[in-house]
Amino acid sequence: MKTQYSITCYLWLLLLPVLHAQEQATSTDSRMEWFSNAKLGIFIHWGYYGVNGISESWSMYHKKISYDAYMDQAKGFTASQYDPDKWAAFFKKVGARYSVLTTKHHDGVALWDTNLSELNVVKKTPAKKDLVAPYVQALRKEGLKVGLYYSLCDWSHPDYEVVFPRPDTKKDYPQQGLENLTKWERFVRFYKGQLKELNDQFHPDLYWFDGDWEKSSEEWRAKGLKDSLLAWNPATIVNSRLKTYGDYSTPEQGIPVVRPEGPWEFCMTMNDNWGYYPSDTNYKPVAQIIRTFVEVIASGGNLLLNIGMKPDGTIPREQEERLTELGAWIQKHREAVYTTTAGLPYGHFNGPTLISKDKTKLYLCVFDAPRHYISLKGIQNKIQNIRVIGSNSSIAFVRNGGASWNNIPGIVRIDSPSEKLLDPYVTILEVTLDTPLKLYRGHGNAVELND
Repeated sequence: MKTQYSITCYLWLLLLPVLHAQEQATSTDSRMEWFSNAKLGIFIHWGYYGVNGISESWSMYHKKISYDAYMDQAKGFTASQYDPDKWAAFFKKVGARYSVLTTKHHDGVALWDTNLSELNVVKKTPAKKDLVAPYVQALRKEGLKVGLYYSLCDWSHPDYEVVFPRPDTKKDYPQQGLENLTKWERFVRFYKGQLKELNDQFHPDLYWFDGDWEKSSEEWRAKGLKDSLLAWNPATIVNSRLKTYGDYSTPEQGIPVVRPEGPWEFCMTMNDNWGYYPSDTNYKPVAQIIRTFVEVIASGGNLLLNIGMKPDGTIPREQEERLTELGAWIQKHREAVYTTTAGLPYGHFNGPTLISKDKTKLYLCVFDAPRHYISLKGIQNKIQNIRVIGSNSSIAFVRNGGASWNNIPGIVRIDSPSEKLLDPYVTILEVTLDTPLKLYRGHGNAVELND
């Protein structure tokens, strides 16, 4: 009996790591569910840098402006036209499901009334108010998920080493009672304290970290921080810039050529800069933004599209126009956007595709006016109908070739839609199947017996 008990205990100990891993996977899947279905988020870079129209905190880092001159921009950061309710209503109309605001960039300037630093917009700028609280309240009123950007590094903190000249900033960072700690221990306590403030006041659905590349995972105490974030709020999610402790990957500016594994998000500017930079007129055309959105969701990701907000709290006209156009396209094609997952693997269609969650519909994304016909390959199901989204017009099609008795489907040749049915940016064809999608992924073989 004793031997049997020992064996049972031993087996149970072996199973514990497996059970723990399964529990963690289930927890992560539950936390990530809303994110995996979001499709579109709005990134907001808002800070001092918009006053002079310079590159965020990097203008200090690259010594293009002195620390004092950079901080002097505080005088022009007014937030005088700040209307977070208008922001949130607009984001929802565009089709976004979440938004991410820069609560603190690398420069150390906090947009909320932090108790851990005098360097915040309440104490240093004409705005004289917490800008994060009304933003969070407005998003929640519209049913949007709340994302807070937070830079782990702080190039103003006296205990954080920088590569550019910086005056003594101890007056902006209270350190009473911390004198016996090392500089790094004081800094870790500082940034974790600010994150605790953000959690307790705003309970964000998502933390969007940045700056992790400056230190190692051990130096950041990344694992302990992730554990704390989940202890404070078990439902929150974290981007990949907490070293290896993120919940999803965050490629930036260059759209992935190969489909990323797992949940992901592509963040992108509308011109070449994140912050408000009026001299940067190199704006991406609407067609590129919409095509990028389609490519991203067709690969199972979300697009986090950036706004460089003006110092007064208004959206630059060029960016508002592009968001409006994107929103109009999404509204026209929403049945192919919100109820779908990543599309077909490479080789079946010459362009992005999406698949309905029940796998009975394919959505073919056509970027350019097709010549002759549109080709779809490797679909073993019977096709019931093909129509252009945004209209009730069905498109004729025929299947050629193949060998059904060998489970080799022919090529589906779809007639080109008429010019009036083509969308100015991206046309989507809905392909309705008789049963859930079944693909042929073979290499082909000789047809030794004809039907």
